[in-house]
Amino acid sequence: MHFRAGKKSANDVHFSEPIDSSSDDGGLTLMDMIADDTCIDDEIELKISSQQLYRIINSTLSGREREIIILRYGLCGNMPLTQREVAKKLDISRSYVSRIEKKALEELRKKYENNV
Repeated sequence: MHFRAGKKSANDVHFSEPIDSSSDDGGLTLMDMIADDTCIDDEIELKISSQQLYRIINSTLSGREREIIILRYGLCGNMPLTQREVAKKLDISRSYVSRIEKKALEELRKKYENNV
């Protein structure tokens, strides 16, 4: 029984096992290789801020303004586009895109500052 149990765990890998044992300090471990330096607090704060921004975009901007902001800044899984690309896609002038974008960003800034 003892040998059967040993066979099952023969291929197990432990995070603290040294991968490179050439150094005197215990060597490089698997945990060292897969460690993630991201801070969960920052990720949660970013997610909450993003959700708040999407709510403000949907409640504050008109359909055209919302569409331009989404296209320009690559929101909702889109790739960001230049003003020229947005203008071509919406069949309007680049300067009109610029005016709408500027107005929409100002509205979003005001609304966001009031909510924070």
